[in-house]
Amino acid sequence: MCRGAAIVLTRREIMPNPRIEPLKKVLAIDPNDDVAWFGLGKAYMDDGNFEEAAKALRQCVTVKPTYSAAYFALAQSLHKLNRIDECRTICATGIEVSTKNGDAMVTKNLEMLKGALPS
Repeated sequence: MCRGAAIVLTRREIMPNPRIEPLKKVLAIDPNDDVAWFGLGKAYMDDGNFEEAAKALRQCVTVKPTYSAAYFALAQSLHKLNRIDECRTICATGIEVSTKNGDAMVTKNLEMLKGALPS
């Protein structure tokens, strides 16, 4: 045993987000539930599981291509995963969608994220 070494587990590592399993059950019943896909993606983001978050949020915009907030969350997840080119593409698509929807705050957030990406 190493002296001075400690294993520190966060609450998330011990107990995953309690919203995840119920949302998976909803999606097993209705795989086209865009709100459940979005909620699942955000729950994974809260847990720091950006790979699973990106999968769920990509499914959300596949099910409902006009879901502005899902584009921003997906872009954030891709940014955390350092998938910069994908993030840039999702930002551009999300800006188009959110502008068309009149979602000014989402548009602003996407533009700020896109502008902060490395060249």
